[in-house]
Amino acid sequence: MTASIRLQRIRHALSLIALTAALGGCASFSPDGGVGTAQFLALSELDKDAVKISNEADAISAQARVEKLLKGAVSADAAVQIALLNNRGLQASYNDLGLAEAQMVAASLPPNPRFAVSRLTGRLETEIERTVVASLFALATLPARREIAADTFRNAQLKAADATFKLAADTRRQFYRAVAANQQVGYLQQAVATSEATSELIKRLGESGGMNKLEQAREHALYAETTAQLAKAKLQQKVERERLIRLLGLWGRDTALRLPASLPPLPARLQSAKEVEAQALKKRLDLQIARGDLDILAKRLGLTQATRFVNDVDLLGRRTADRKNTFTVDGDGAVQVDREKRNLKTLELEFEIPLFDFGQSKVAAAEQTYLASANRLAEKAVNIRSEAREAYTGYRGTWDIARHYQNQVLPLRKVIQDESLLQYSGMLIDVTTLIVDARARILSNAQAVEARRDFWIASVDLKHVVIGGGGSGGGSPGSAVAAASDGGAPAH
Repeated sequence: MTASIRLQRIRHALSLIALTAALGGCASFSPDGGVGTAQFLALSELDKDAVKISNEADAISAQARVEKLLKGAVSADAAVQIALLNNRGLQASYNDLGLAEAQMVAASLPPNPRFAVSRLTGRLETEIERTVVASLFALATLPARREIAADTFRNAQLKAADATFKLAADTRRQFYRAVAANQQVGYLQQAVATSEATSELIKRLGESGGMNKLEQAREHALYAETTAQLAKAKLQQKVERERLIRLLGLWGRDTALRLPASLPPLPARLQSAKEVEAQALKKRLDLQIARGDLDILAKRLGLTQATRFVNDVDLLGRRTADRKNTFTVDGDGAVQVDREKRNLKTLELEFEIPLFDFGQSKVAAAEQTYLASANRLAEKAVNIRSEAREAYTGYRGTWDIARHYQNQVLPLRKVIQDESLLQYSGMLIDVTTLIVDARARILSNAQAVEARRDFWIASVDLKHVVIGGGGSGGGSPGSAVAAASDGGAPAH
């Protein structure tokens, strides 16, 4: 082997190594399955751990943490942490993220060449053909497709983080609903006990002739209505509890979780309204996802425009081996066999001729898809600004209503009840008026609980309208007002 031949072989080997290295810039699987973005955002924005359960050890560790959090009365923060550890729907979102990563890795790989072999046998000859086909089009567009796949995966990571935020927001809202339902039942039980005592007293007065039949009917009807309200409140209490249990992913003995006896007190100060809209436009994950989708469509549009005339280019290498036997008879009658061997190498290039379709339909479809996405992004930006203003309005309004109940309504009810007790002691009013005032105070307490519940739900809405994770939880500012107007205040 001469030195020049060795040098050529070395150069050829180096070329193959360089090509392999270029193709080897393919994406690989991340150690955390891509969930690192969701974990980082959950820790920075929620101060909670988002855990992907990938094996039995992870499951045992998560279950131990859940059991520890369930030992005492569960707070709102503990409920969110339990949901992030135990909710299977969130784990399914993380599994979908792993699927998106697998698709990204597959899209970043060069196409596999196709190999075919055929054998044609005749009477005196045999032909063996080996074919290798590679798509030059796929190789040429590999960097662009790899970049698009990476962007798609980054968007999938943001979607997983958004699913984490949504679960946290839903859990916190449902926690406040469940605690408020418990408080409502407590207050209505007091109202029913008061009404029952009144009803029994009225019954005795009626039997002694001290009260007419109309007044007796009014008191008995009020007792019956209060009892019905308590039954509805108990039903709602069970419903709210089960909804919370579903979000926490609890089952078996863990469903016997204990909740606080009352909602947290109102904060002394409200958050500032400054830059709520700007922060929402900067942080909202769904807006970032929409921007990412637009960037992906822009790159796909560019790729479509660049390859509009050609759909595919295949390079085909073929090696054909012919084996042919020729029999001749010499003068002595002996049979001579001549074996002929011939090898042929063929290189073919195959591509589509844009004779009828110049790719204009593909480009038009890609352009319209891109423009539609751009319009949706603009619409989302407008909506997010409006949602931020609405969330702050709800946050501020529910705080004002709850403070009104706390500072105005409840103190007045207490004064009324105290004065009624004094007048009853002086025999200036009868016992029914005293009991009615006591019952009205209990019902005002129940309405104050609703107002405080609406405020805490509105605070969750305000936080998540900035960072993402779902829309309003339904804690409308008017619900407390409606409750106040519908509240079972005594008719007399």
